[in-house]
Amino acid sequence: MRVAHYDPKVITISLLTLVPGVVGGSETYARELLQGLARVGTTAYRVLLPPAARDAAVDLPTYVVEGYGGNRVLAMARAAADPRYTRLIQGTRVVHYPLTVPIPRTRLAKVVTLHDVQHLDLPELFSRTERAYRAVAYNRTAKTADRVIVVSEFVRERAIERLRLDERRVVVTPLGVNHERFHPGRAHREPFLLYPAKPWPHKNHVTLFDAFGALRRWRPNLRLVLTGGGTYTHLPPGVEARGHVSRDEVAQLMQRAAALVFPSLYEGFGLPTLEAMASGCPVACSNTAALPEVVGEAARLFDPGDPESIVEAVQDVLGDPGPWVQRGLTRARHFDWDETARRTEAVYLDASSRS
Repeated sequence: MRVAHYDPKVITISLLTLVPGVVGGSETYARELLQGLARVGTTAYRVLLPPAARDAAVDLPTYVVEGYGGNRVLAMARAAADPRYTRLIQGTRVVHYPLTVPIPRTRLAKVVTLHDVQHLDLPELFSRTERAYRAVAYNRTAKTADRVIVVSEFVRERAIERLRLDERRVVVTPLGVNHERFHPGRAHREPFLLYPAKPWPHKNHVTLFDAFGALRRWRPNLRLVLTGGGTYTHLPPGVEARGHVSRDEVAQLMQRAAALVFPSLYEGFGLPTLEAMASGCPVACSNTAALPEVVGEAARLFDPGDPESIVEAVQDVLGDPGPWVQRGLTRARHFDWDETARRTEAVYLDASSRS
C-alpha cells in the first residue's frame, strides 16, 4: 500500500466501502460524481478505492487499498483497528465519504453524503442489527460531519428533523443524468413495463405484482421486466427477472420499454425515473418521499399502496404516452452530473475553511 505524500491542496474522496452491484443507486452516484469532478473540478483530488472497484475513478489520481470490499461491517472494524489506512488521507484538507460510512476515520474536515434516513422513517423494514449498524455508520457520522450533502430537499428536511442536524451544515446537491448513455433510441417501443430495482422491501414488488395481474386482464400481451439482481420467491405470469445487468443494458431497456413503473415506498431521490425520461420513456411512479420533488409534473403519480391506483396511472401513460414523453425529456434536461460535481466541489471548498 502506497502512502500518499503531503499536499494541503488535495481533497480526498474515500470509497473503500464500494461493493460493485450491491449498493444500488449510491454506486451510480459515486461513479458519476468522480467522472464529473474529473471533467469540471478546479482543485486536486485523491480517490481511495477497493480492488473490486478500481475502475471507478478513471481520470483522477487513485489509491487502491487491498483487502477492502465485500462486507462493509468488516471494513469498518478493520479500519478502526489498523492506523495505516489513516495515513492515506493525512495532509489533505477535506475528506469526502460519498457512501456515508467514514472509512478511514479522520480528524480533518469531513464531508459525508447522506442518501436517506429510511431506517428512521420506516424502521419496520430493517432488522435490529441493520438499525444498530446505521445508528453508528449513518446517524453518528452525519452528526459529526462538517458538511452533510443530501440529494434532495426531502432528505434535507427529514435529516434535520430526525437527526437534529444544524441546517447550516446540510446542503442539497441533486443527482444528475448521464445524457450520453440515456437518450431516446431508434427502436420501436415494445409492450413491456420496466422496473429497475432490487427486491428490497421498500421497492414494493408485491403490490406491483398485484397491479400487474390486473393490467394483464386489460392488456394480455403486456410484460414486466425487472432488473437489479436479487432473488424472488415467485414471479407471476408475464414477469421476467433479468438479474443484475450493466448500465448500458438498462439504458437499452429504457429505450425500448413502453413505460417505466416505479412503485417504491421510499426514495431519497429516485434516479431511474429521470434516466427513463431522458430516454424518452414515459414514467408512472409513486407519490411518496422525494419522487414528486424529482419528477415534477413530468410523471404520472400514483399511491404505491393501492394496486388500483397503479393500474390507473399505467393505463393513462400507455394510453397517451406522447405528452408524458415530451414533459419527461424537458424535465431530464435540468439534471446533469457536471452540475452535481460543481455543487459538490463548492461544498468541499466551504468545508476546507476548517482544515
